[in-house]
Amino acid sequence: MIIPRLQNRFPRNNPTRRLRAFLLGLFAAGITTLPLKAAEEIEFVYTPLVFSVSVASLETFAKEGKIDANLKRFMARATPEAREKFREALLKKIDIDPILLSRFFNSVMGADMLSRLGKGITIQGGINGKYALRGAIVSAAFDPGGLTLLNVLKKFPNNIQLQGEEILGLAKTIDYAVYVAEIFIKDMRLWTAEEAAAVKPAINYTSLPDLRQRGSFQVKKEVWNLTDSSRNRSLYVNVYIPQTFREGKTPVIIFSHGLASRPEDYAQAIEHLASYGFLVAAPQHPGSDIKYLQGMLGGYYRNIFDGNEFINRPKDISFVIDELARRNPSQFQGKLDLTNVGVAGHSFGGYTSLAVAGAQIDFDNLAQDCNRPYSGINIAILLECRALELPRKVYNFRDERVTAVFATNPVNRSIFGEKGLSKIAIPVLLGSGSYDPAANPIFEQAIPFTWLKTPDKYLAMVEGQAHVNFTELDAGMQKTLKSVVNITLPDQNLIGDYAGALLVAFFEVYIADNDKFRPFLLSSYAEYLSQGQKFKLDFITAASDQKLSQLIEKLRVHRQ
Repeated sequence: MIIPRLQNRFPRNNPTRRLRAFLLGLFAAGITTLPLKAAEEIEFVYTPLVFSVSVASLETFAKEGKIDANLKRFMARATPEAREKFREALLKKIDIDPILLSRFFNSVMGADMLSRLGKGITIQGGINGKYALRGAIVSAAFDPGGLTLLNVLKKFPNNIQLQGEEILGLAKTIDYAVYVAEIFIKDMRLWTAEEAAAVKPAINYTSLPDLRQRGSFQVKKEVWNLTDSSRNRSLYVNVYIPQTFREGKTPVIIFSHGLASRPEDYAQAIEHLASYGFLVAAPQHPGSDIKYLQGMLGGYYRNIFDGNEFINRPKDISFVIDELARRNPSQFQGKLDLTNVGVAGHSFGGYTSLAVAGAQIDFDNLAQDCNRPYSGINIAILLECRALELPRKVYNFRDERVTAVFATNPVNRSIFGEKGLSKIAIPVLLGSGSYDPAANPIFEQAIPFTWLKTPDKYLAMVEGQAHVNFTELDAGMQKTLKSVVNITLPDQNLIGDYAGALLVAFFEVYIADNDKFRPFLLSSYAEYLSQGQKFKLDFITAASDQKLSQLIEKLRVHRQ
């Protein structure tokens, strides 16, 4: 049994326990036809046994703390602390717009999420309970009492069954994922220290430029409204241009935003990079940006993003490079270096970056992962599985002008697989966050790191980073998250300092061909930046590849 062992292993205030709570909290925030009839009893099925508990008994317990005869056998072994936590869980309210929630459940990703949950919450006879579950959650969200677990149970149809084996399997899988994350986080800290100690002679970073500070170049911003006539696709591009050019050629970076986002959300990092003399172009991806999400929530689209974005996003990158090449002779006096272009991207933009670097979609691997039991604990799979809607053929998005990529929190493991990622032959830096609930650092960055064959590869992890900048979320989403999440996150400025320094160092070395910045691509620099910080930056190179591969294999064997 994994669960009891993990309960003993992790102290109550351990960061991994907070991570688990964060994962489950965000999951609840995202998943919360009216039911045929309000439930009176909930059946628990653990073959060959079937037990039932009265919803009225649960309500009395939640509101008054009383345990009647019906509930007593279920609570007999629970400690007073566990009982109190269960009461809190039954009554904890999630603040979320029920109309938006309903529209999310109508999307492919929402339906996929419900279908996965419906394997454990079924109609009598074992029929997937996704429709009843959707009705109960949405109905509870509309109820004056709000979206609480107790309200959801009260809204269930009376023929709902909870499949004990399925739910226990899911619980074990979540616990094991947390267990793996704990080991990985500790080992990343260890490997960072080991690599740093191996740097001889030691580097005095106080005598070197501080890459956390803005560079010396003044930057102007232009907005280009473009149309790719070959795809009938219109988009805008935010272009950050140094007001004076470097000596020789000016290095160029393309930045790809994440799902339901926009280029402006990354202005701080982009401006920081441009202040070092890079021209940075950040295109809008119109089928997967914030406007598309708003259209979906407004009822204009069914899905959060257009499935063709797996194709269009990489093509947007090449299109922008083409446009820069067209303007280079006149607007930039031929000074742009468009034979060595860097690409950076976040989340879905991380996928985009890796695609133009040469990674190819592996449909067989993707289909296998999408059908794997409990794979939904890695939320990124919900996005990646939508690529199965594409015609099955070889897609080659490699742009030979792209010579290095920096992918933060990328979603990529299942859609590319080892076969697809092994095709990348240029330098890659993968960035991750130890609290990331959307692109799990083990599944989406650590394992893919070992699959990369390029010798110039790096893996950075910001302790406490949680995929998005929470300060930029709209008020409604912030309210929803605060209602389910109780976790301390790093200051966004600290995350920005870490990211800005690594962006400059990586692209100076591999795009600007400036070897003076190589000392900043060492674990010792991460140690230096982390001094005095509660949330540290861990950083490894290909030198730790074998150790990470051995850990992953050890954990895989242990799981079996």
